[in-house]
Amino acid sequence: MSTSTPTATGAVATAPTTGTPVAAASPPSPDATAWAGWHAEREEALRPPHGWLSLVAYHWLPTEPAALPGVPGLWWADADGAHHRAGADGAVRTTAGAGVATVVVPEGGSSVAGTYLPEGREPGTDRATARGGAHDERDETREVAVEVVRRTGRYAVRLRDPLAPARLAFDGVPTFAHDPAWVVDAAVRWYDAPRSVVVGAARPGLVHHVSTVGEVDLVVERDGVSHRATLVLTGKAGGAVTLLFSDEADDVAAWRVLWVDADVAPGTDARVRLDLNRTINLPYAFSDFGTCPAPVEGNHVPFAVTAGERAPR
Repeated sequence: MSTSTPTATGAVATAPTTGTPVAAASPPSPDATAWAGWHAEREEALRPPHGWLSLVAYHWLPTEPAALPGVPGLWWADADGAHHRAGADGAVRTTAGAGVATVVVPEGGSSVAGTYLPEGREPGTDRATARGGAHDERDETREVAVEVVRRTGRYAVRLRDPLAPARLAFDGVPTFAHDPAWVVDAAVRWYDAPRSVVVGAARPGLVHHVSTVGEVDLVVERDGVSHRATLVLTGKAGGAVTLLFSDEADDVAAWRVLWVDADVAPGTDARVRLDLNRTINLPYAFSDFGTCPAPVEGNHVPFAVTAGERAPR
């Protein structure tokens, strides 16, 4: 007779029933522990009532005042911005008071114009309970936020509902297991100056203007085979550097993003660390209402990157 004990890796350690001790599973590495903490913070950042999991609708604004499905008031847009005023069904609650509220946002930008409580819905308190600040979903706002966005020269309204099915059902983002082999030091060539590039978007008919700042050589050893890809980095001098890419892995979003911990040094060659375990999904992967930019043309990794977040739906 023997007994079987599952280990942390999923393997089974077997020991005889005579009392022979079973070897303890190896503790996770410091890098894996740090990744687990980072991933927990990443998931928590998705949970706010009006966060990326709350998107439920996207409406282009007409040129003349008109009602939008399920949204109080009348809405329209022109060269002066996006406008809203009360209709027969009331108005969205804003800080503008009575009359016409106007919201102006730059291309690619967004701003919350106001909020409203759908008919028949009980309000929340939008604060922690008196029980020492403990979280309770009943204390969250239940109002819908009306976000004005400007994409490809046009204004639209996007709704953020705390009771969105994606948010209510959220129990975490699926990921590949942390693997130190997906942490690589890569050669990077920074451009002399940012280069403007037009890319597609998650929503059909839209484009984004992005700045590319350099090229990085991704070299990964997997199963004794060396895989290579040269990819373009986006960002700007003094700002965040990102790597948007698609790859050949199954069960992942059409493209994902990695924030690169590096400072742009125009006109130089250097090395950067790419921790592909921290590759994440963009907002479009969680709903049908994201307008996220697509990767620069050619930013496809011709092998499976089995690291980071998997497709959430």
